[in-house]
Amino acid sequence: MDTLFPEMEPPAPAGPSPDAPLADRMRPRTLEEFVGQRRILGEGSLLRRAIEQDALRSVIFWGPPGSGKTTLARIIAGRTRSHFISFSAVLSGIKEIKEVMREAEKHRARGARRTILFIDEIHRFNKAQQDAFLPFVEKGDIVLIGATTENPSFEVNAALLSRSKVCVLEMLAPAEIEEILRRALDDPRGLGGRGIVADEGVLAAIAGRAQGDARFALNALESAAAARHITLDVAKDALQKTALYHDKAGEEHFNLISALHKSMRSSDPDAALYWLARMIEGGEDPLYIARRIVRFASEDIGNADPRALSVAVAARDAFHFLGLPEGALALAQAAVYMAVAPKSDAVYRAYGEAEQDIREGKIEPVPLNIRNAPTGLMKGLGYGKGYQHAHDFEQGITDQSLLPPGLQDRVYYRPGDSGEEAEVSRRLDRRRELRRKRGARRKT
Repeated sequence: MDTLFPEMEPPAPAGPSPDAPLADRMRPRTLEEFVGQRRILGEGSLLRRAIEQDALRSVIFWGPPGSGKTTLARIIAGRTRSHFISFSAVLSGIKEIKEVMREAEKHRARGARRTILFIDEIHRFNKAQQDAFLPFVEKGDIVLIGATTENPSFEVNAALLSRSKVCVLEMLAPAEIEEILRRALDDPRGLGGRGIVADEGVLAAIAGRAQGDARFALNALESAAAARHITLDVAKDALQKTALYHDKAGEEHFNLISALHKSMRSSDPDAALYWLARMIEGGEDPLYIARRIVRFASEDIGNADPRALSVAVAARDAFHFLGLPEGALALAQAAVYMAVAPKSDAVYRAYGEAEQDIREGKIEPVPLNIRNAPTGLMKGLGYGKGYQHAHDFEQGITDQSLLPPGLQDRVYYRPGDSGEEAEVSRRLDRRRELRRKRGARRKT
């Protein structure tokens, strides 16, 4: 038998070693045992038919931890008549990849069965490593199955992605997790026959804390089973902390900060507190959250409540001084303040328009009247000539031109009608009218 291409037969009925972790012992062996993912694996679905008919093409399984990605790959390995090779992106390098690809090419040229290559954590492969697969996928030498917790749009090469079907696995529902736990208690492969008893509500409690991760739930159950009589207190001790899926470098990081930002923008303090707590409990850097709250104060509140920026900066400083856990309250206070404050993005829009004008090349010299003139030469060239000192005028309003000639009528800042910006808007309207009248009088 080709050593690079061992044929993977369906697992023996006995399954893994009795000493293996419960999550491995209870791993489904068939599609019938698989729990969840009905949207992509329900009766008659394209993926289910492809697996059952051994006609699978290249596919990327994308989903959170414990949703069944690796389990699906192992089920495919048990059903397929192809050679099946499993790779770990953590442990394998470009040398191993090229060697396997060459063997797959030779194997196919001899008219032998196709090769299915499963790559766990494919997002950990860099561009060069992923590129090594592409020619062989294109020629049909291999069928690629990738598993990733990260968004393949960002982590998988576009060319490879276009030649693969992306199947999105969802977090398992609490009821599905509970079904898996109940099966583990009853099945001899798991804890069945060992005299382990769980009180009413224990499995539901574990399922509710697992955040859709079957592996975490089974690990928690196995830990609690050491007590043989699993009470809610025992389960709570085994859980220790909610299984928060929060990858600080991946998509979930951006999903959560987006949820916090949009909750504050939508003036929902309860949602803002929830997403804030999710990030802090998940291990997010609290100072990163603080920086985002500071940004929010200018971007979404601005002059509708100028105090918001001071509150945000003070919260950042308070956290820096206190650390966790006390400092989390300062961030919570700031998040609630941002949520209930009046909102305006007028400053954000105004700066964006000014920035865009600069980038489009609207770069003109500073008007002579507002240039500084510290030397006689500069005064002789007209620097500062005609400058109107605002404090010498009633209400500090002049009619002098402060923008370059090509931008004389440009208006960037348009205050909203929320909070203190309503008064700012009225004040600006009065000043613009006064400036217009003074300019008209001077011309006459």
